[in-house]
This record gives sequence, C-alpha cells and structure tokens, in this order.
Amino acid sequence: GPYADAPTADRADAELKTLREAAAYAQQLGLTVNAGHGLHYTNVSDVAAIAGMNDLNIGHAIIAHAIAVGMREAIEEMLGLIQNASL
Repeated sequence: GPYADAPTADRADAELKTLREAAAYAQQLGLTVNAGHGLHYTNVSDVAAIAGMNDLNIGHAIIAHAIAVGMREAIEEMLGLIQNASL
C-alpha cells in the first residue's frame, strides 16, 4: 500500500527499498513472499523484480483494464510486464 500510494517518486523509491529489505528478511526466515494492494500496470514491474517474489495479487487492475481492452489483452499485458521485470 505505501509504495503504491506514494505521493512522489522519491517516496516511492524509499518504499520500494523497504519492500526489498522486507522481502530479503522474510526469505532469510524461510517465508514465502507475496505482494499486492495497489499494484497496477505502471508500478508492478519494480515489485515483480524483487528477488524471490512468489506471487502478485493484481486482480483489480487487470479487471479494470479489461473493461477497455478485453480480458485476454489485459492479462497478456500484465504478464509481459511481470516477465520482463523478472529477467
């Protein structure tokens, strides 16, 4: 939430750093790392690129976008963003 809702790019960068650190720490503890809440087509790539990210909950963004472009295209766009981020 705080990353997605960050009012400035600097604040988003700070929140993303916190997410990366939290994900690394959780993995050290043997936890599985998932993310969601506020992820959309503009900000998902940075979160998807976090090492060890297991699952992304982004249904709302996909459904909202599908109204304009159709479900298949909305899903394909999101998958492309996620796959390119994890390269």
